[in-house]
Amino acid sequence: MAEKLSFEAPRGMRDFYPEDMVWRNMVFDAFRAAGDAAGFVPYDACVVENYDLLARKAGEEVGEQIYHFLDKSERRLALRAEMTPTLARMVAQRQKELHFPLKWTAIAQCFRYERMTKGRKREHYQWNMDIIGETSVLAEAEVIGAAVDALRRMDLTTAAFKVHASSRRFLGELLEKSRIAADKHAQVFLALDKRGKMPDAEIAAMLHDGGLSDDETAAAFRIMETKSYDGCPELVELFHLAEIAGFADALMFDIGVIRGLSYYTGVVFECFDTAGEFRAIFGGGRYDNLLTTIGGEPTCAVGLGFGDVVVTELLKARLGDAAVNARRGVAVGFMFPEQRDAALALAARLRADGERVDLALHSQKPKKFFSAAGASGAAKAVFLGPDDVEKGVARIKDMETREETDLCLRPER
Repeated sequence: MAEKLSFEAPRGMRDFYPEDMVWRNMVFDAFRAAGDAAGFVPYDACVVENYDLLARKAGEEVGEQIYHFLDKSERRLALRAEMTPTLARMVAQRQKELHFPLKWTAIAQCFRYERMTKGRKREHYQWNMDIIGETSVLAEAEVIGAAVDALRRMDLTTAAFKVHASSRRFLGELLEKSRIAADKHAQVFLALDKRGKMPDAEIAAMLHDGGLSDDETAAAFRIMETKSYDGCPELVELFHLAEIAGFADALMFDIGVIRGLSYYTGVVFECFDTAGEFRAIFGGGRYDNLLTTIGGEPTCAVGLGFGDVVVTELLKARLGDAAVNARRGVAVGFMFPEQRDAALALAARLRADGERVDLALHSQKPKKFFSAAGASGAAKAVFLGPDDVEKGVARIKDMETREETDLCLRPER
């Protein structure tokens, strides 16, 4: 006997029913509008990548986390885990032809096999914004500013989120001044990334296990308490630009922002909800060496990855269902088959006027039609009976107030 087929999506993957698409569209619309407003141009790429390209990215557990396979020609391929390596490949392929700086954006579906926790799936969509070929900190300001704009377009205020910014370069300088050897910097980065997630005693043990002496460990903890970025010109400039651009209230200095990827070289940032309930909303930074790791010419770059999972959970928690339940459009129905053509003509006219119209596909009783119109979320409803068509006038009902007004079926041209 055949095993019963499961109707569940594969573990860690998602289906999007119509009620889910309302939230997704709210997020994606904000992504696209904010990117367009900031002058970013869209691009896209294949979701299947060359495994070797993804394996070039240092610091990742590639074999364990990436969905990879051999195709029928024995080529080793993988589902992309993020867009940045693909972007680097595309830019390197046409590096001699492109006009820099580039401001590119994409909403990419990504796959990563890992342990699922709150805000983390094995599949997600990620909004990427990258500026390639620009050394100025204005590039960081443009990317962060666009991301803040997207959150505001989702009706979130800066009371609900903050962008934590730091600099890998600045942190490296602090470590050097504290005489912590360069080969131990990675261990300090790891400890900083864990600060607040585990007790300081465990972090101290981690540093000792990584080869730091008692003096070096004490110096690392002093660095972790750094509250000023005055010694870092690029951060001073970033906060100055944020003030001019109007998102300074969303930006804060945080020496603990590390970013897990080893290719970040300068300013790094992560956005969190102020209540501390969720994982990072988005993150990114300057990565000036990525193209060279795949064989391209040296090119500076700043990028951001903004996933859809966490921000959707945040929106649901902060805004509630009312944010996506607003009624819109017109439902049009008819009592008998003889009124079908008149209903279709009315729907066509309303659509030509820019209305969203849900046309009933068969005749039905008034009670059933209005019940379905209410359930569909229509703002207004028109039901045509024999008398309405004969008179050339129908009644259009507001589904919230129940008020009715006349609607001419044969308007004068």
